[in-house]
Amino acid sequence: MSDGGVLVLQGPVNIHTVPGLVRSIPSHLTAGVRKVDFSHVTEVDSAAVALALEWRRSAFAGKVQVSLFNVPEALGNLANLYGVADLLEPSSGA
Repeated sequence: MSDGGVLVLQGPVNIHTVPGLVRSIPSHLTAGVRKVDFSHVTEVDSAAVALALEWRRSAFAGKVQVSLFNVPEALGNLANLYGVADLLEPSSGA
């Protein structure tokens, strides 16, 4: 669900749901989404890291800044494990 530039992700963000979520990124960016809220996410796996990185890549390509917030601890732990946690931080260049 998207409201006022905020996309609230709900339910599991995993290998089964991420492909569809990735496909929706361009339309969300076009619609003005600039914040992605993970507060209603119930489950994550390594695919959630890929989703977060794809949000960052797509935002950079579109020259906009997207913030990820309420990131589940498990997602942060996976990002740390894979050595990409710093890539999920907001950039000053967008």
